[in-house]
Amino acid sequence: MKSCWPLATLLLLCACSTTPPVAGTPGKESSIGMKFVRVPAGEFLMGNDESPETLARDFPQYEARRFTLLADEAPVHRVRITRDFELGQHEVTVGQFRRFLEASGYVPESIADGTGGYGFNRDYDPATTPRGDAFEGRDPKYSWRNPGFAQDDNHPVTNVTWGDAQALAKWLSEREGRRYRLPTEAEWEYACRAGTRTRFSSGDAPQSLNGFANLFDTDTARDWPKWTAFAQSADGYAFTSPVGSFKPNAFGLYDMHGNVWEWVSDWHDDNYYARSPVDDPQGPESGDVRVRRGGSWHTWAFYTRSAYRNWNAPSTRYTLVGMRLVREVGASAPAAPLKP
Repeated sequence: MKSCWPLATLLLLCACSTTPPVAGTPGKESSIGMKFVRVPAGEFLMGNDESPETLARDFPQYEARRFTLLADEAPVHRVRITRDFELGQHEVTVGQFRRFLEASGYVPESIADGTGGYGFNRDYDPATTPRGDAFEGRDPKYSWRNPGFAQDDNHPVTNVTWGDAQALAKWLSEREGRRYRLPTEAEWEYACRAGTRTRFSSGDAPQSLNGFANLFDTDTARDWPKWTAFAQSADGYAFTSPVGSFKPNAFGLYDMHGNVWEWVSDWHDDNYYARSPVDDPQGPESGDVRVRRGGSWHTWAFYTRSAYRNWNAPSTRYTLVGMRLVREVGASAPAAPLKP
């Protein structure tokens, strides 16, 4: 697979400035310490159309049937992001979420409804539960404060719902007078790819993620030995890692693959790509589940591909799921055309 265009064509000029912003230009920190980088307007090819046979060849340890369950990644289609936007350089951290709660008085859903979240417990046996989930929950002892493993303020927050992410964005918008929001699914994939058409922003091979992503690795596999065949080389973290611990992509964004899944704004629909508009697609008007992207510290490499789509009910709070926010900027230059 080849890149759609050289990265240089993505460094777009701003018509209203004599000092044009380029990809990765740092923005002003938010009032709770979130760092942002400028993502330039542009076009890309969204989705994946690789055949099950090709994927089975390149990921031989996976059951072949897994590669027949990716219809929602197709068709590959042209998308134009018409305005620059600022995207969180990192996933929202525990410390930033705490500062939001302390300043706003907001109560996260896992606490407000009394049912808690999910967490890691070495004594928990998935075979004893109807769902066979890898993690224990829901349980009030688990929340953003406690995913069952040690975190500090620099780790990505987990056990946050889609509604919690909306509440943070709304509060920041009102506090700072600029619009914060979740990225659309198209913005997220565009930012993740950063000019590439490979499976990962680092390349096609899972091994290319070494040094770029915190995934299911041999350290994590000690607690899930039956999945050792899917483990990456040890990355130094059995659970979440402090944000920014690995290399960034070409836009200067960290942890777009792995660490925690990231909520986006869109509802999920298996068939949406077939009717998606070219300009700034917003996703279906309604649905039952919201999309999450990027994979996590517990995710096998195949499921962290730039095109991979997953979803949950908006009320889901899980020990693998966090968020990253967009901060909108003013009008910018028209998008550069897609290169063949």
